Amino acid sequence: MSVKIISVAKQLPNYTRETKDIIPFVKLWMRNQDERFQRKVLKLFEGAGVDRRYSIMDPKEVFFNSSFEEKNNIYVREVKKIAKQALQKSLEKSNLNPTDIDYIITVSCTGIMIPSVDAYLINALQMRQDTVRLPVTEMGCAAGVSGIIYAKNFLKANPNKRAAVIAVEAPAATFQLEDFSMANIVSAAIFGDGSASVILSSYKEDKGPKIIDEAMYHFYDSTHLMGFKLVNTGLQMILDKTVPETISNHFPRIIHPFLDRNNLTIEDVNHLIFHPGGKKIVQTVEDLFGSLGKNIDDTKEVLRLYGNMSSATVLYVLERFMNGDRKRGEKGLMLSFGPGFSAQRILLEW
Repeated sequence: MSVKIISVAKQLPNYTRETKDIIPFVKLWMRNQDERFQRKVLKLFEGAGVDRRYSIMDPKEVFFNSSFEEKNNIYVREVKKIAKQALQKSLEKSNLNPTDIDYIITVSCTGIMIPSVDAYLINALQMRQDTVRLPVTEMGCAAGVSGIIYAKNFLKANPNKRAAVIAVEAPAATFQLEDFSMANIVSAAIFGDGSASVILSSYKEDKGPKIIDEAMYHFYDSTHLMGFKLVNTGLQMILDKTVPETISNHFPRIIHPFLDRNNLTIEDVNHLIFHPGGKKIVQTVEDLFGSLGKNIDDTKEVLRLYGNMSSATVLYVLERFMNGDRKRGEKGLMLSFGPGFSAQRILLEW
C-alpha cells in the first residue's frame, strides 16, 4: 500500500504590496536610527530577493504600535479564513467533500489560538465528528514537511483513508516595532503571510506522486539558531547569522545517506522541492546543488513572488511541481529547515 499526495492548493491573504511600496514604511520606522544603519537596512530590503508579499493586515497596521493582543486577534480572525479557503480549494482539486477527510493536521507557529485552527475548520466545513485532528506548532519553517510526514505515517497504518495538512502562517503578526536587531529586520525583509493545503490518500485508486521515504535530521547543540522568544509585545524573532553556514556544513549528511538508503544518488532526483528560507539560504543550497547539475528555480521564484511564509512556503513550491506535467517514475526531493535546528526530508515518485 502506498501513500500519495493527490492535491495541493494555496490561499493568499487580501493585502499585498511590492517591496518598493513597503520601503516608505521602513524609512518611517527607521527614521530615528543612525543614517548609515538606515542605508544598510534599506539595502537589505531591496536585495532580499522578494519582489512582493502578502499580509493578513495592511502595512499601516504592521508598522503601527499595536499590542500583542491586537495583532494576535487579527491573526486568529484571518488564519481561520485563509486556512478554510486553502482546504476548500484542495478538496475541489481532488473532487472530494469535507466528510471524505479522516485526519486533519494544521500547522502554524506565528500566533496563539486555543482551540487550534483545525477545530474551527471541522465546524466551518461540517467535517465528520470522528475526524482525527492534530495541531502542529512551534516547528517553524520545517513544519509543512513535518505535517506531511505525520499524515503519511497515519495513512500507512490505516488503508483507505485520507488526510489534509493545512499550513497557515502570518509572520506579519510577529513584527516587533521597537526591535532594531538584525533578526527582526531580516525577518521583516523576507517574510510574508499565506496558507496552503495538501490532501494525501492511501486509497489505491487515488492518483498522485507516492511518498517513497521520509526522515528527519536533528542538528545537535543548535537550539539557539532559530525560533521565537515570547516577550510582552509578542513573538520576537531569533535568527542566528550562522544558519546558512550550519546548513552547508551538514548538507552532505542530510542528503546523501537519505538517498543512499533508497538506492539512489542525487543524479537520480529529477525535481528539488526546497523551502526558500531566505536569499542567503537559497544561495547556499543553490551553490551546493549547482555543482551537481541541479537547479532550484521554483524555490527562488516562490521566494520572489511571495516571500518566506514559514511552514507554508515549501508547499507553494510543491504546488508548482504538482501543476506541471511529470513523467511516470520521476523523483522529487522535498526539504525544509526549521527551529531545533532540524531538517525534514521527503522522497516522492510520480
